[in-house]
Amino acid sequence: MKIILVAAIVGLLVSILLTPRLIRVFSREGFGQEIREDGPKTHLTKRGTPTMGGMAIVVAMWAGYAVATLVQVLLGGGGPTASGWLLLYLTTGMGLVGFLDDFIKIRRHRNLGLNKRMKFAGQTFIAVSFAIGCLLFRNGNGLTPGSTYFSYTRNLAWLPLGVVGFVIVAVLLIAAWSNAVNFTDGLDGLAAGSSVMVLGTYVVIGFFQLRNSCSAVLSEAARHGCYAVRDPLDLAVVTAAALGGCVGFLWWNAHPARIIMGDTGSLALGGLIAGLSILTRTELLLVVIAGLFVVEMLSVVIQIVVFRTRHVRVFRMAPFHHHFELGGWKETTVMVRFWLLAAMSATVGVGLFYADWLSLTGG
Repeated sequence: MKIILVAAIVGLLVSILLTPRLIRVFSREGFGQEIREDGPKTHLTKRGTPTMGGMAIVVAMWAGYAVATLVQVLLGGGGPTASGWLLLYLTTGMGLVGFLDDFIKIRRHRNLGLNKRMKFAGQTFIAVSFAIGCLLFRNGNGLTPGSTYFSYTRNLAWLPLGVVGFVIVAVLLIAAWSNAVNFTDGLDGLAAGSSVMVLGTYVVIGFFQLRNSCSAVLSEAARHGCYAVRDPLDLAVVTAAALGGCVGFLWWNAHPARIIMGDTGSLALGGLIAGLSILTRTELLLVVIAGLFVVEMLSVVIQIVVFRTRHVRVFRMAPFHHHFELGGWKETTVMVRFWLLAAMSATVGVGLFYADWLSLTGG
């Protein structure tokens, strides 16, 4: 538990101290956000706000993980694990794709960055290489970071995917969640604050899986509910570092935002939570834990499908948070209420996770 706290504290400090430096540098270089012309008119005042602030979250995640791992080694514990490296790779890789997208937007002075084909190619390469890596690096207990079974709170034995099926599902999950977070990143502090809820939940899940690992010596009752996850502690450490990074960034990103995370941050965070669901065997449960992101993405899908088929708009504007803004809600009102929805979703997700464990252990 101490190592997890070290990662979170270091991530927080690095992010909260690095972000104002990024604000100064990006402001000097003219790295400002471009705003959709068809969006809420109140957002036009945000044009020119420094973007690509997600860099602070990614750097904080690496710093928190590095320091926590060093402390763990000095205390006689293990070093970095395959699961930790894979999660860092996925998050950083997706963040790099987002960075290129943001950079092109800035250079061309428009709200369009990488074209769809290049963005898809970059995301697919990172996702496929991550998925393949998940099926390698078998440890002494025969566990690989990923599993060829679909999962809820653990592997579903009746839903095998096979190697090819697993890679396809992993790519779809990573694309879906990275875009879901990207859609949510439309208000000051909304994506960062909602990500804090999701990441906090995964810190709890990782720690609980560590304490109830199948590799530990457990009672007969406990073995029925144990978790066959390769590196739960390392996953919790990476998550805690990213959580601290999000909180530190949120200090500067809260309304009125002095910096925006951009695709650099939203794609990185989306990849992170998708990777966590795969590596902790909670792919279906994430739909509940990150319920707000699901609603935001569905609002975009519904808007597009209905408009193309019936030529009418279900919402005033998609993603969903803009619908309420155009209805007269203040940005801070939408943000706080959506944070509450994110917190409720995360709480229900933790409850379902714990209830499943109780049902198996007879607790």
